Order: sequence, then C-alpha cells, then structure tokens
Amino acid sequence: MQRLSRLSYPVSGLVFLGAALGLIGLASCTAKAPEGGSASGTAATPAAMTHEQKIARGKYLVVVENCIDCHTPGTFYNAPDTTRWLSGSEIGWVGPWGTSYAANLTPDMETGLGSYSEDDIVNVFRHGVKKSGAPVMPPMPWPNQSHLTDDDAYSIAAYLKSLPPVVHKVPALVPPGKNAGGSLIVFPPPPAWDAKNLPPPPAAAGK
Repeated sequence: MQRLSRLSYPVSGLVFLGAALGLIGLASCTAKAPEGGSASGTAATPAAMTHEQKIARGKYLVVVENCIDCHTPGTFYNAPDTTRWLSGSEIGWVGPWGTSYAANLTPDMETGLGSYSEDDIVNVFRHGVKKSGAPVMPPMPWPNQSHLTDDDAYSIAAYLKSLPPVVHKVPALVPPGKNAGGSLIVFPPPPAWDAKNLPPPPAAAGK
C-alpha cells in the first residue's frame, strides 16, 4: 500500500480539513487552467451576466478556490493532467468518516455530474448533500462554499456543466475501520490544543 503520509490514528473532520487545505495550498502554486480554459473574470461579481460570462467566472472561481488540486489527477505531484481536468482523483483521504476520494466533476452521465442540474450542484454547496442524499465527506470544504453568493455558486455550476465529459469512476467511500488500498493521506490524532471542541465525525450515508 502506498501512502503519502503513513500515520496510524485519524483525526476528526475539522483538524483533517485544516491539514488537507495546507496540502492544497502547496499544490495550487503550480496548477494552471488547461488550454482554452484559463481563469478569467474579476473578484467583483457582475450585476448581470450572460451564460458565457457565468462560465468564465466559474473558471476563475474554480481555480482560486483550489478545486483543481483535489479533483484533477496529478496536481499533488506537480503535474496536473489538463486532458483530464476535474475528472477526480484516486488518492484516498483517511479520517473518522473512512476513506474518501475527490469526485469526478465533469458532466459524464455515468461517472460524473451529468445527471446533476445547476440547482443540484448548488445544493451541494449550500447543504453538503449529494443528489443521492449521501453527505459530502471531508476534505471537501462545503461549509465554506455555503457562503457563496447565488451568482458565484451558479457560475461554478455553469462552468462544471460546460466541461468536456471524462469517463472516470473514482473509488467508492470506504467505511471507517475498513482498509483501503492504493495511495492514502492519513492524518495523526489532534493535539490537545486542537481537540478541545471538535465535533463528532460525520455519518456516512452511502456512496
């Protein structure tokens, strides 16, 4: 079994998320948008946008929010594969919820977001629940994304729906206590300072 970090005891959701975002920040220094999909838009949301402007802003937000780091294969190894942009990763993230994998965000009907409407995608941001009813697992920072404005949330949704579909079924969630193969990122128990007010781990309701 390959491990990016081999540590025996998982942390709770919030500490894990903080460590994960640290790694994400390192990876984002080198990741760039693919040819024809470079980041665009400005930090200020336009009052009214055409569909093309929504897609352009969505590209910008996906890059600055580091979505590409977890969801584009190769990014953590300084080699993001722009031919498989946002098609998911097979690196497992191990925590109290089990082992989770970054989803395929392209609009492939069978393995990605093809069956999701823009409203369905925005609902994931707002409530951390997939179309199937299963909760979104860490390290996906949906609590942060729940604060997106409607313009920004729907811009991201429009951009994801505009991507070329890529067929890639990421590994299913592995329940807590079960061993997952492949490359894993495993985090240590929290120190006392971090552990004082940690919530209980989220329950995994399906894939």
